[in-house]
Amino acid sequence: MGYYHLKLLSPRATFPFDMNEREKQAMTEHSHYWQRLAEKHRAVVVGPVFDPKGAYGMAIVETENEAEAEALASADPVITASLGFRYEVSPMPSLIIRDIDDL
Repeated sequence: MGYYHLKLLSPRATFPFDMNEREKQAMTEHSHYWQRLAEKHRAVVVGPVFDPKGAYGMAIVETENEAEAEALASADPVITASLGFRYEVSPMPSLIIRDIDDL
C-alpha cells in the first residue's frame, strides 16, 4: 500500500465562490463520494484549500498503486459530470500520521 496526494483543480479561478446549480449538485455528490471513501479507509484526509492564488481540493489516499489512486480520482462525480475539473496525482513516499486517539 502507498499514499498519494490528489489535487483537484477547478474549471475557473473564481470557483467555488460562483458555482451554478449543476456544479453545486456535483459538489454535493463529490462530498458524499469522498465521505464514503473515508469510511472505507481509502481516503486519509480530504478537503478544500483556499489558496490566495486559487482554491483547489485535496485528498490523500491509501491505495495499492498509482493506477488505483488515478481510478479513485476518475470516479469522482465532479470528474464524471464533465464540468472541467481535473486531478493531479502525486505519490507520497512516506507519511507521518498522528495517532487516531489524538483526534
